[in-house]
Amino acid sequence: MTHATVRIIRQEHAALAAMLRSIVLLLEQHRKKGTLPDFATLRAMLFYVDEFPEKRHHRKETELLFPKLRARTPISRDLLDKLDSDHARGERRIRDVEHALLAFEMLGESRREALERTVGEYVDFYLSHMALEEREILPLAERVLTEDDWRDLDEAFAQNRDPMTGHVADLEYNALFTRIVNVVPAPIGLGPAL
Repeated sequence: MTHATVRIIRQEHAALAAMLRSIVLLLEQHRKKGTLPDFATLRAMLFYVDEFPEKRHHRKETELLFPKLRARTPISRDLLDKLDSDHARGERRIRDVEHALLAFEMLGESRREALERTVGEYVDFYLSHMALEEREILPLAERVLTEDDWRDLDEAFAQNRDPMTGHVADLEYNALFTRIVNVVPAPIGLGPAL
């Protein structure tokens, strides 16, 4: 039986991967057409990445899941240290992406390539990080954690309520998610195709 925490982590990873790939796709489409992207929409998408995965999802992995694994087994401690380090680096790297987006918006075409490169590096980093967690850490957790561990984790992770995984957004985020879904071009979102 797969525990709720594992399902939630996989759902949140899938939502984040879709958002990251959507950003790359939007930038590629605008480059091909020789147009400028909707900067406000890209900022909203990056705000989602910063607000939910970086601040909520990673925090629960680092503060709850990883310590429980460290307490139950010496296996993968180096990997857990690397993943914790990735979480810290991810917060810095999202700032680099946001800065590159602002530079492109303020300074124009001369900064498009830098934004695309920074986004590409961030997306590759993040997808690799999530794949490592799913391939190594989640199966290890399934093997070594106790039912009490899972009860604590399931309760904590169930509170994430990420709207990109089908949950109703907290009131303060409702406008953000409505905007992202309605403005991002089809087939990614509901907005008009590019």
